[in-house]
Amino acid sequence: MTDTPTTLVTATGDSAGKTAITVALARLAAEGDRSVGYMKPKGTRLQSNVGKTLDQDPMLAREVLGLDAEMHQMEPVVYSPTFVEGAVRGTEDPDALRDRIREEYDAIAADHDQVFVEGGGRWTTGGVVDLTDVDVAELLDARVVLVAEYGSPNDLDEVLAAADAFGDRLAGVVFNKVSDDAFESLDQDGIPFLESRGITVFGAIPHEKELAGVTVGELADELGAELLTDAPTDGFVERFLVGAMGGDEALRYFRRARDAAVITGGDRADVQTAALDASGVACLVLTGGHRPSGAVLGKAAEAGKPVLAVNTDTVTAIDRAEAVVRGGRTRDVRTVDRMAELLADHVDVDALV
Repeated sequence: MTDTPTTLVTATGDSAGKTAITVALARLAAEGDRSVGYMKPKGTRLQSNVGKTLDQDPMLAREVLGLDAEMHQMEPVVYSPTFVEGAVRGTEDPDALRDRIREEYDAIAADHDQVFVEGGGRWTTGGVVDLTDVDVAELLDARVVLVAEYGSPNDLDEVLAAADAFGDRLAGVVFNKVSDDAFESLDQDGIPFLESRGITVFGAIPHEKELAGVTVGELADELGAELLTDAPTDGFVERFLVGAMGGDEALRYFRRARDAAVITGGDRADVQTAALDASGVACLVLTGGHRPSGAVLGKAAEAGKPVLAVNTDTVTAIDRAEAVVRGGRTRDVRTVDRMAELLADHVDVDALV
């Protein structure tokens, strides 16, 4: 085992912004003339159930940090649903997996002054093979940075549970995607409470539309959707709503939304009309290959709202849209650039790197 300083970035929940923060921190460390390595021992962001398509996070890290490590070195375990099923049936050997991770880590660490390790999913992911992020931190002798979201004081339960599990290895917490509404509560109550428990808080990054969602255009590309209107597609989508109810009920439901895509059957004119009347709906995604009526398209053009059509059924469209929106825009260099700026502005970067 090498004695290269190693930081493991883990999270209380999926899609907390862990990738952007890990890669941005590594880049900030590299700007200080240090040679920086990256690893994600458990590949969790996969494009297929059998794990044939690799996690995109190490590819982004390799591009941003100019690394030449092979994918199998940066991501020794492909944590796919098929892998987990096998592990539960006893076909995976936890000791062999630990050895493989440590071997690849040693090879990366030997060539760099500092290594940033990205956790998989949330900090508890990997328990079926005794490889939660707690186990990985122990295995690689890493200090741990915990990324957490904060909407209300209830969210501190997750932070305390993780802090308890990591113990002395926890260097501190970075809050990410904190809305304007929640900032005051976090600042005045949440952070002092954690610090009274001996937990360091490095800072809190505000919710940033540009990082949280995808544009309508990006959503259309990912879904392979046909655009039925020529409305601008640069609006942001951060969540999606399913239009399965009647028109009046749908309108009440949609009016509470912000930056939402409404997914509904192409034959549901009442739901489509209600969605176009709601200011927080950014676009319509129509399923089943049905084209909407001319009246609906006319209304959409008037409202300047894009209408996307997909040939898949509603359930498949929901699954795919959820994956796209949940993943956000972590996978491009602009996101890492913006996150590096946000870290520099809102977080004690020196203490972190």
